[in-house]
Order: sequence, then C-alpha cells, then structure tokens
Amino acid sequence: MRKGASDTMHLTSRSGLPLIGASTRRAFLRGSAAVAFGTATAASIGRPGGTSAGDAKAAGAGDRKFKVCLSPGLIGVRANLSESIDLAVQFGFEAIEPVAGELGSMSGDAVKQLGDRMAARNLVWGATSIDSPFGRSDGDFKGLLDKLPEMAAVLQRAGARRVGTWITPGDRQLTYLENFRRHVRRVQEIARILGDRGLSFGLEYVGPRTSWSRSRFPFIHTLREMRELIAETRCSNVGLLLDSWHWYTAGETPADLKALGNADIVAVHLNDAPSGIPTDQQVDNRRTLPAATGVIDIGAFLGALLAVGYDGPVAAEPFDASLRDLPRDQAVGRTSEAIKKALKRI
Repeated sequence: MRKGASDTMHLTSRSGLPLIGASTRRAFLRGSAAVAFGTATAASIGRPGGTSAGDAKAAGAGDRKFKVCLSPGLIGVRANLSESIDLAVQFGFEAIEPVAGELGSMSGDAVKQLGDRMAARNLVWGATSIDSPFGRSDGDFKGLLDKLPEMAAVLQRAGARRVGTWITPGDRQLTYLENFRRHVRRVQEIARILGDRGLSFGLEYVGPRTSWSRSRFPFIHTLREMRELIAETRCSNVGLLLDSWHWYTAGETPADLKALGNADIVAVHLNDAPSGIPTDQQVDNRRTLPAATGVIDIGAFLGALLAVGYDGPVAAEPFDASLRDLPRDQAVGRTSEAIKKALKRI
C-alpha cells in the first residue's frame, strides 16, 4: 500500500468518509483469454470454483484456502463493482475488492443483486482500505470516527468483512513510545467500531529503510514490531495486512510468517522488486508485478501463507507504471498471468 496522503486519490461514501476505492487507490492513476487460478478446498471461505484438478495443480492451488483478489486500483485500473465482476470472471480471479463508497450509494436491493451475481460466479469479497488515520490531528481523527460507523454498516450489509490501512514508519515529533501509545489508542477506537459490525482490521507495516530512515523518530517497520502493537491493543479483530514487498525489505523470512496463524492475517498484497538494487536502497513506490524479477522469493512467501492455512484475499500491488498505459483488459490480464506465475512457485 502506498504511504502518504499526497499519493492517494479518494472516494467518498455518503457519510463523507474518505475511502481508498478500487478504482482510485494508486498515485500513478494521476498520469493516467481467461486465466484460472485453481480452486480452494472445501474448507476455504467462499464457494468452490470449476477449475479442473489439473489446472488447479498447475496454478499452485493444492490445499490453498486464500483467494486471488482483483483490486483494480492497486494496478492502476478504473473499474466499478459491476465491471470488476466481469473482469474477475474473464481473467479467473476469485474475489473482488468491496468499495464502500460505491456500495453506500446503492439501494439494499441493488446490493443484494450484486451479491447474487457474485455468488453465481463463485466470487467473494476481498479487502478494502481506508487512508491511514494515525497521523491526523485529534479533531480530524474524531471526524473519521464519527463517519466510520456508516462505512462499517455499508460493508456489513454487503457481506464484506475486511478493512486495512498502513502505519507510517516514523514521525517528526513523536518518539517511538509516544507514537506507539497513540497508535494503540487509535487502533482500539477504530477496531471497536469495525468489530461492532463484524469487520476485521488489518495493519500494514512499511519495511524499506529508505522510508523509515527519513524520520527523526523511526517507528514500526517490521513484522515483529507490528505484532507487538497488535498484542498491546488487545483487540481480537485486529490483524496484519501483509505485503511481500515490506516482508522482503524488512529482511524477514518464511519462518517469520509461519509463526503466524490464519486469524492473525486480514489481507495480503503481492509484488516483486526491481533487480540490481540493494535491499536497503529499494524505494517504496518502485516495484513490479509478482514473480517478474525473482528478487522477492514469492514462492516462499506464498508457501508460508499456505502452511498457516490463510484463507483471506491476496491481491497484486505492483506500482508498475507500465500497466498505466495499457487498455484495461490487458492490464488485468497481465496481472492475472503474473499471479498465476507466482502461484506456480509455491
């Protein structure tokens, strides 16, 4: 997930709450043949697909429970929910991102019809995101809290259950401990509102040294630190938004992931890193599609998710500017092929 309000374009629900929607999530939007992923097992969430056993094996499915999710905004594609369903079916995705702003503008009957259409196509909801709330003033944060219940109600009505955000890895004024305490308080307040509607809240750490070393007071930028924060909140509906990029740039291993349980993970993002750049010099918004370069061991990353029985969504977040100028179908198709390639490396 891109870090920084200046890098994000927003959708707004009827409540006026800023949301990061599927069609506008990435900054590079400013410049702006089906692939089967295989089925999940009967134990997975959602419904089994129609992929043959041979295709499932080829796609690295095996006993996989997680769902390959189309999040158009993460790849620089504009698509509403209806269009996302069509694209997901065309290119073999198993989930789509719920966009609360759009869902909130729909009648109850329209939301039900959308859900029925998804069910008929073996699609489930993935995860959506809100802009990071932790660096806001107290007044702005209160304004977000006032509007958050409506967003949560909209997602609950549609049957969506997962919301994520990121944590900025440093602060100009707050020390680590001061920042930690503020995050604990704010996570608790958000988690309570989301939890009242049966929603889980995923937190993403930002791993690159080039990101956290710029701050006067560096903050959480590793999985271990994020787990400490989550534990301190004592909120059962708070977990991780894992990203293979941040896992790689934080110098972490499959063993770190295998120490988790399925309940610890809310959502997952996949990508790869440019080749020829030392890990400590990688820059957050310069990435590639998953399995494009092999710099990130995506097979080990996905294999760890498989090992812990993760059953949520995985979506590509490549920051790949080359996708920006492609026709929509080509961009989604290229993303589909990249994830299929990644799955084969498990």
